[in-house]
Amino acid sequence: MPQLALRSQTPIRRTALLGFLWSALLCSAQGAAAAAAPEFTHARAADWINSAPLTLAQLRGKVVLVEFWTFDCINCLRSAAWIQSIARLHAHAGLVVIGVHTPELPQERSVANVRQAVERLGIHYPVMIDGDYSYWNALDNRYWPAFYLIDRDGRMREQAAGEMHIGDAQAKRLEVSIVQLLTGS
Repeated sequence: MPQLALRSQTPIRRTALLGFLWSALLCSAQGAAAAAAPEFTHARAADWINSAPLTLAQLRGKVVLVEFWTFDCINCLRSAAWIQSIARLHAHAGLVVIGVHTPELPQERSVANVRQAVERLGIHYPVMIDGDYSYWNALDNRYWPAFYLIDRDGRMREQAAGEMHIGDAQAKRLEVSIVQLLTGS
């Protein structure tokens, strides 16, 4: 029966509904004990843009927002303003945004194309190229875009999937969590 209800929705509403349900399910499944975030799976300099290779151990003490995206995904492109604003607004307080580019389409597998897209889109935060889906699989991710919030101790605290827009309800919930982790409240 739920499948029939989803099929009757518009594609945008269906995507938003699936993203909300996915986020709610994962967050409730975590319960009180937050799991350790998996380490980044790419250590070669060629697999990183805007940064030398990073590890979560290096980022201990920082709040990390991981964004799975791909440059031809319209939902990812529509979320770009939000993720860039979050990166700018909270960097001074200790937020580190890490883009994880995991390709969906053949042209997105080209590292040169990814580098051009990062430049064209004005992305200044670190981007890890996950062409082999190793980090995608480590987090059991299924969506573009998807967002994973990691606390100062390297634990997964929240996940969200789907488009994020400045001021929308899902974005506000994630922003509240970011601020709470940054301020310790």
